[in-house]
Amino acid sequence: MRPTSKLCHSSAFTAKLSPLYRYLRPSKPPAKYVPIIALLATATILPIHAQAALPKAIEAALSRADLTEADISIIVTAVGDKNASHLPAPIQVIDSSSTHRSPNPALQPKPTANINTDIKNNSQKTTQNNNDKNNNNYVRQQSTLITIEQRTIEKHEKKLHAYTDDPYTYQSLESIPTILGDKAKTAVINNNANNDKTDDISTDNASIKISFSPLLNHQADIARTPASTMKLVPSFIALDTLGADFVWHTRVYHTGLVIGDRLHGDLIIQGSGDPKMTHERLKQLLYKVQSSGIRHIDGDIIIDSGVFKNVSKDPAAFDNSPLRPYNASPDGFLVNFSTIGIKSYPLNNDQANLTYTPKLANYDLPSIINTRSAACGQARYSLAPEWQAKQLVLNTHLPNSCQEHAFYVAYPDAKDFAARVIAAKWQELGNTLSGNVITQEAPYTTMKNTKSTHGLAALPISPLPIVSYPSLNLTQQIYDINHFSNNVMTEQVALSIGVYDKVDNKTLDKAINGSHSLYQFGTPTATSYPVALHTINQWWQTNLSTPPPHLTNGSGLCRDCTITAANLSELLTYAYSHPSFNAYVNSLGIAGVSGTITAHSERLPESAAIGRAWIKTGTLNNVTSMAGYVKGLSGQDYVVVGLINSEQAHNAYTARPVLDAMLDWTAQH
Repeated sequence: MRPTSKLCHSSAFTAKLSPLYRYLRPSKPPAKYVPIIALLATATILPIHAQAALPKAIEAALSRADLTEADISIIVTAVGDKNASHLPAPIQVIDSSSTHRSPNPALQPKPTANINTDIKNNSQKTTQNNNDKNNNNYVRQQSTLITIEQRTIEKHEKKLHAYTDDPYTYQSLESIPTILGDKAKTAVINNNANNDKTDDISTDNASIKISFSPLLNHQADIARTPASTMKLVPSFIALDTLGADFVWHTRVYHTGLVIGDRLHGDLIIQGSGDPKMTHERLKQLLYKVQSSGIRHIDGDIIIDSGVFKNVSKDPAAFDNSPLRPYNASPDGFLVNFSTIGIKSYPLNNDQANLTYTPKLANYDLPSIINTRSAACGQARYSLAPEWQAKQLVLNTHLPNSCQEHAFYVAYPDAKDFAARVIAAKWQELGNTLSGNVITQEAPYTTMKNTKSTHGLAALPISPLPIVSYPSLNLTQQIYDINHFSNNVMTEQVALSIGVYDKVDNKTLDKAINGSHSLYQFGTPTATSYPVALHTINQWWQTNLSTPPPHLTNGSGLCRDCTITAANLSELLTYAYSHPSFNAYVNSLGIAGVSGTITAHSERLPESAAIGRAWIKTGTLNNVTSMAGYVKGLSGQDYVVVGLINSEQAHNAYTARPVLDAMLDWTAQH
């Protein structure tokens, strides 16, 4: 069963806000990139309280899903200049092994003589006066199409379902995450290369054109539960405030003295909030410590995770599924998403071997399990795992149909998990530790009066870090967040906004370059959820004109967070002309091709949006949402947002086609 979410309506006053009022509120400053004149012009062409009828395809899909028009908010708005698109090149999916036509016939290469007919059939807003211009633009688009094979998508999708080494793909509530094949990966790289011009987009207000009125606007001001489309908010604000190339630095210090390869003192690891400190990257960090000359520690390893304060949560609180990786807590030193991979291998007719990644020090993990005749399912059903104080107990026999299979199970305590993985990795490298691995939400310097030391170990902390280990950059982290809908990574980024946008750049640069220690500047900067969410709220009020959304954690894994379609539309429009837009749009799934929107082509095989829509999806028990960008067949780019909330749980498999119809309808323009 999918987790539930309570429908959140706005107040009656908010629900009745007119577009004119939203854009003319005197208490809010105008968006940074949009001049007041443009906003006034937009307001004047929007009919006050006008409510457009939903397209027939969307109405029909609502009826099939047993939903009503009151359950959905939609806004579709043209953005940018159709002759200077900021979106990546569209992708054409072909099936060369079949005689059947492509799932997206609108994208098939056509003789020039047939282009006029294609444009007429697929661009409902095209007029006779600009047909020639649209036709020429269509020819240009056809020449820049990127082609990938359907079997490439299917091959990698099957591989993902059967087995993967990346637990972050299971950190999501979304039903079918996927990864790009080699050709599609190349396509994304080419898109980045082709769109380098957007890095030089002018932020001069004089260069911004007057905004379009919405192509479709239905209940856009009603606050709704967004599910994972909420990830679009902190991921973009992080790009704007921290920069696409921002990296987190995990620093390692020591007390005492190093003699030979032995540290007479403690090793201190200062967490930075790195969203993706996988177990492999943790091993690299410890290897750098070893390479610095330390192989034996006569003391403790201290993990300082104080960069985030009081962010741990009850993993069972949201949906009583504490073992599911999407319920993992953020932490100042988060290791491998607090998730362990359990892989099964048939041993004989009645038993199977189990291996674990990463390994946990001083913790018993069973290596053999009996089997039973049953279908292979989730870990909760197939293994019934139970984390006890010193051992993992598996309370059921493994279904024999699992064969070679991977399960991903969240550990309930992020700090204890990190300590056990560090101890195991340090030992794997052939090193020794006489003391313990200790985790704390406080700088090491606060322990100096409470930790009893003597001899060489009593010497103070090293003035500079012996290792400063950079994370993957923010662009790479945002890709994982939006493409795979990773919840805990989103929370790490949202919390980091509350830390690093407050640090003086010169101070941060010195610390990053290793010329100074953050400990030298007094208590290192730290944040909590109230502080981080306040920072996000301030950013919204400074840069955008709609009332800020209500966030509780940033990932969308919440029942009390709300946002309007108008909120998301304004954010996406603002992002479209931002210097970091490439990083943002390329983090989204491509309809029918990659990410959590891959199955769009299965639900709507003839959709014109296949390969032409860059979308973030969201799913809870009674929430289905999509938001992102669509490149119309006319060459015009659009911002699209659709939020479905229902009072009772609805069937996501019938609700998603409603928003699929929204993408298809938009792409036909």
